[in-house]
Amino acid sequence: MIFFAIFSALLLEQVRPLGRDSAIHGWLRAWARWTSDNFDAGKTHHAWISWALAVVLPALVATGVHWLLARGVGWPLAVAWNVAVLYLTLGFRQFSHHFTEIRNALEAGDESQAREHLAAWQRVDASELPRREIVRHVIEYSVLAAHRHVFGVLAWYSVLAALGLGPAGAVFYRLAEFVARYWRYRASVRTQPASAALQQVAGAAWTVVDWLPARATALGFAVVGSFEDAIDSWRHHAQQFPNDNDGVILAATSGAVNVRLGGEALKAKPAASALLPFEAGLQPPQDTAATPGREPEFAHLRSVVGLVWRSVVLWLGLLALLTLARLLG
Repeated sequence: MIFFAIFSALLLEQVRPLGRDSAIHGWLRAWARWTSDNFDAGKTHHAWISWALAVVLPALVATGVHWLLARGVGWPLAVAWNVAVLYLTLGFRQFSHHFTEIRNALEAGDESQAREHLAAWQRVDASELPRREIVRHVIEYSVLAAHRHVFGVLAWYSVLAALGLGPAGAVFYRLAEFVARYWRYRASVRTQPASAALQQVAGAAWTVVDWLPARATALGFAVVGSFEDAIDSWRHHAQQFPNDNDGVILAATSGAVNVRLGGEALKAKPAASALLPFEAGLQPPQDTAATPGREPEFAHLRSVVGLVWRSVVLWLGLLALLTLARLLG
């Protein structure tokens, strides 16, 4: 069931992608805003209550619906529920249009248009970025987006579904990432901002939630890329990035496709029209040292696309083998 649900959701998402302004995204923002407005009193224990209501409660509801359908109605509807939840929580098409627009502009030689698309995506000032820095930004933001929208969701869903908890993992991971980013964003725009305690709790929880999926994604990139180089870069350069989990993914990507990442790419200036890149979910820019590798070139974008899709095939292949072994056993 796990393999079929994931495959069906990915296929459905390719055919009919979920728009950024969809009703479900509006509901998520309203839910996160309601929990913080009503339960965030500025203390650490209040922050944990707000976080649990915003993240854990919907995951439990998703599990409850799964069990009711599986035991009371039948497995076909339970599988359909899993597909629906996965469709709402994972997918390339939630971010890939940004990548495509920038890649097409660079391919046409229109670097000005590429900078505009990058600035609109990440809410940064890209007006002075040279071509290779545009490529470096796109690679870093894209692999992190692929991890958060696809591989991280798959990791948590697969583990908890195997334990009989249905789609709880997908909901849990997606909401843990979303509320950490949304509450930090609300603090930046100062519209009924989340307290410092709530931001700290959500950020700490997200770091823990993402610890294992980030390393699973990095390992997948190593397997389908240049394994030795990816592992070496992971071991020696992951700590150079401001976020430990993101650093593991970016360092492994750097070695897997032999591209230099870090350095100036994480030091882009925030755009004047936006205080924080809500869509990006990255930590505030900090000084970082660059990894070894070739300077970013347009050809690396194609390499990264291949790396990501090979990782998807690897995930699906492993899940298919596990499903087959379970059926035969």
